[in-house]
Amino acid sequence: MCKAEKSLYHRKLWEMKVKFLGDSKIDKFKNSLVSRSRMSLWMIRAMTILLLWSCFVHLVALGEMWGPRLLKGWPSCFNHHDFPMSASQEMASLPMKIALPPKRIYQNNGYLMVSCNGGLNQMRAAICDMVTIARYMNVTLIVPELDKTSFWNDPSEFKDIFDVDHFITSLRDEVRILKEVPPRLKRRVELGVYHTMPPISWSNMSYYQDQILPLVKKHKVLHLNKTDTRLANNELPVEVQKLRCRVNFNGLRFTPKIEELGRRVVKILREKGPFLVLHLRYEMDMLAFSGCSHGCNRYEEEELTRMRYAYPWWKEKVINSELKRKEGLCPLTPEETALTLSALGIDRNVQIYIAAGEIYGGRRRLKALTDVFPNVVRKETLLDSSDLSFCQNHSSQMAALDYLISLESDIFVPTYYGNMAKVVEGHRRFLGFKKTIELNRKFLVNLIDEYYQGLLSWEVFSTTVKAFHATRMGGPKKRLVIPNKPKEEDYFYANPYECLQLLHENNSGDSLDETI
Repeated sequence: MCKAEKSLYHRKLWEMKVKFLGDSKIDKFKNSLVSRSRMSLWMIRAMTILLLWSCFVHLVALGEMWGPRLLKGWPSCFNHHDFPMSASQEMASLPMKIALPPKRIYQNNGYLMVSCNGGLNQMRAAICDMVTIARYMNVTLIVPELDKTSFWNDPSEFKDIFDVDHFITSLRDEVRILKEVPPRLKRRVELGVYHTMPPISWSNMSYYQDQILPLVKKHKVLHLNKTDTRLANNELPVEVQKLRCRVNFNGLRFTPKIEELGRRVVKILREKGPFLVLHLRYEMDMLAFSGCSHGCNRYEEEELTRMRYAYPWWKEKVINSELKRKEGLCPLTPEETALTLSALGIDRNVQIYIAAGEIYGGRRRLKALTDVFPNVVRKETLLDSSDLSFCQNHSSQMAALDYLISLESDIFVPTYYGNMAKVVEGHRRFLGFKKTIELNRKFLVNLIDEYYQGLLSWEVFSTTVKAFHATRMGGPKKRLVIPNKPKEEDYFYANPYECLQLLHENNSGDSLDETI
């Protein structure tokens, strides 16, 4: 068959098929071809969208690891890159954000609820201990409850002071932490069907393993209603001590609002040069509790006594103020503080930031200090009242602000060795043994009395004060260990030397030559 005949044959065959199938079926056939092509187009588009979304998710993940500020905005920490080089060297109190650690998988033995007691820094140390205890008992920790019934009557919750999400996620490779008990146990907790007890003070890990853990397993939920100094200072495994440090220096981060305010205050102070933070613990509650009234008038002594008797949980009522002062158990007065700072060679023009509440006696008692050091400032004088409005009547939030500023100061000087003085001292050691002058009050008050009595010249007085404190500048040293007397030995959080990379003695800051 020739080519022309073949073509004619196929044409006739097509026309017969058309007649046989009918026009409608041909149309359906054509439409099916069109719909298939459209479906293929939509499939291509869907695959493209999925591919783009996958790329975006990976970019976000990389951003969390390498570029949090690009995706999250201002970081919630004191960041070296946020300040000029001169200031950034001082702003190292908190670490940069890093990728989240993997969750630790373990068999949960139960749930641990804790109620902290005391002021901010007493609670801070207790939280570090409770996290560590929960970790080594393999239990789930519920975010600690803060003290709302102490003298300060601060209603702040954990989330009002600390970054609770960072607290949970940064420690998740060690212990599981929840904001509240699981739903299946919530009703039980609301009804009070759980075991409550105070753990024994200064205990080691075997106490928690042998006596506390069985109670958790038995009751499923255990509530510890006292948390201050419930873990020993010494004779603990190094990994336990290092976890306490990790919680303190990395896990506990203040809220972004408090940190931002701290940055502002430090920036204001830095613009005028170096500054010294004076933890002048001369507040009414401290004087009433301790029974220290040196320098007070008769009316003030009576007021402090009435306050001491008003609080039944302050057990000591009859106190010999002068005897206690001679033993070095009283905070230095503003007058004694001014004399001591002058004897140490502190420049009278340096800025002195007072990290404390309201000074008892007000301007009248502060005059002895401001006459010698005219550049005395407080957060209330550096900031507008509106800036502090969110933490007014919240003493723990105010203390958190003072804590941050104390970490960043050139020199930190506490006039009483309380919880804030100890915890800040330890944190400054962790930041590179930043200078902290550890005043010996017993030595000082007796020397000051001799000077006032005319038994010492100024030159002898000043030389003696400097020589005695030359090795009390917050440098590297081992803790003093006194077996069976934990209250008398060095506090772990004041000198967590297991967590510190010891520096050479020449770089330790144990010298008065650099005093400002």
